[in-house]
Amino acid sequence: MAALDNLTKAADLKKIREVDFVHQFTHTSLAKLIEVLGVTRKIPMQEGTTMYYYTMTGELANNGSVGEGETIPLTEIEQTKTPIGEITLKKWRKGVSAEAIKKSGAAVAIRDTDAKLLSLVQQSIRADLFSFLNGEISGSTAVVGAGLQKALAAAWGQLQVLFEDDTAQAVYFVNPLDVADYLGGAQITTQTAFGMNYIEDFLGLGTVIMSSRITQGTFIATAKENFIMYYLTMNGDVADEFGLATDELGYIGINSGFTNQTNATKESLVMDGIQFLVEYAGGVVKGTIDDSF
Repeated sequence: MAALDNLTKAADLKKIREVDFVHQFTHTSLAKLIEVLGVTRKIPMQEGTTMYYYTMTGELANNGSVGEGETIPLTEIEQTKTPIGEITLKKWRKGVSAEAIKKSGAAVAIRDTDAKLLSLVQQSIRADLFSFLNGEISGSTAVVGAGLQKALAAAWGQLQVLFEDDTAQAVYFVNPLDVADYLGGAQITTQTAFGMNYIEDFLGLGTVIMSSRITQGTFIATAKENFIMYYLTMNGDVADEFGLATDELGYIGINSGFTNQTNATKESLVMDGIQFLVEYAGGVVKGTIDDSF
């Protein structure tokens, strides 16, 4: 007997899980982080390509006054690029046993473990971002302030100078304990992006993103527009050969709940290659909160 028309099949449910996974990652969580960081440049890369941040220097060759018919002097702009590392394809796999499926059902067992895998992938991307921010950034500016407010204000002032040709919207990465020490019992409104809490327009100075990955007593600041996102696209041959579901942006791909008969498991495969960096290394401010003043 032929199958009924419009019958929902196992493959349809698998596709629904994959589409939901990609949508949550890209259009909900990652999109919010991109918005909070103010990322305007998203650069697709090839596997193994070196990533750089850049420093621009230059000085006007004249005061702009050039006589009629005279040769206009050339102003030399020098761009220095510092290699940060290669972008790499990242891969994760998890499995659900036949026993787990028998206990709670295939849909629940696969869906719940996929959701956890999504959370862990987000943690990995956040860890890479903070590893970069906490590391040595050549050309960054150091500031010190007596207490959180003065320290952030000092950083804000430096950003206005560093980005004097642009409207610099500051973003700060601060340890939550430093924020708690400053606020005491005051009520604040926090929001969440990509698993991180943040405060909009904190003290009128900009956006503060709170993370325990930032050493207490220190912080990092830059202009929102300074962030760029490098990524490997998961569309094309990789998606075709490994059965990955993705979307038009191709930031992440997943093959959810395929069968591994050698050990009686349903497995999920996730691939991505995402790295947040800054374009202008000299536009980063490394701050210290000194309460001894």
